Amino acid sequence: MHARAVAATTTALLGAAALLSPVPAARAGDVGRLTVLAHRGASAYAPENTLAAVDKAAALGFTWVENDVQRTRDGRLVVIHDDSLRRTTNVEQVFPGRAPWKVKDFTAAEIARLDAGSWFSRAYTGTRVPTLAQYMREVEHHHEKLLLEIKNPELYPGVERQILEQLGDEGWLDRRHRGRLVVQSFSADSLRLVHRLRPAVTTGYLGTPSAATLPRYAGFADLINPSVGSISAGYVRSVHSVHGPHGRPLRVLTWTVDDAVTAWKAVGYGVDGVISNKPDVVRAALRAS
Repeated sequence: MHARAVAATTTALLGAAALLSPVPAARAGDVGRLTVLAHRGASAYAPENTLAAVDKAAALGFTWVENDVQRTRDGRLVVIHDDSLRRTTNVEQVFPGRAPWKVKDFTAAEIARLDAGSWFSRAYTGTRVPTLAQYMREVEHHHEKLLLEIKNPELYPGVERQILEQLGDEGWLDRRHRGRLVVQSFSADSLRLVHRLRPAVTTGYLGTPSAATLPRYAGFADLINPSVGSISAGYVRSVHSVHGPHGRPLRVLTWTVDDAVTAWKAVGYGVDGVISNKPDVVRAALRAS
């Protein structure tokens, strides 16, 4: 093997090894070996997928935040969960004649005019839908880590390449960020492409593939990220028994875990991490044992 290839492989393995490895709990929100990730930021306490939610997660002591990425009509990447702007902005009032208010039908400048906070609380009136670049810079500002979901890739041809380009432009594909980034999607095709374009990037498949099909997913995914209601201890053991593209056992992040009972159920299953709208509630419940 050529020296360059050896170096690239070593770097990828080191990055995968660092992923979700325990760090001091007071900062990371880890409880033992379980990592607690803030879903759409600390979305129970600030408007989801906004910079305010990133700030709140950091204030609570969590270093992993999850977000959702979609694309505007003029090709800008923005952070928002739904493919419509209706639920989390005042788009109906600002643009009343443009139903069904799809993200892909609005320019970035138009979306930047929208209030993405008052639906959640008057205290957040004037909060904006962030661009992906703005979001990544806020995450970087807090020295946090990013679980980035490629949302609805079927609506945005070529979005995988664009996201990777933006990640690279912001420095998130360098060695320093290897253990701080996971790209996930419900689309296996989307993840296959990400892995082909950037093999060193850690990837997670959102869903619960059958145990028999896990080796197929292990060709392009380092993690299997299922809903908590769809798994069991046996299933998690099956996932852990398969090695992923970087030569390590597949890991499991489960969602959405917002209460003590469900948190302990997830612990009993043996998952590696939980994704939560209320990460502080989960952390407190697990530490109280």
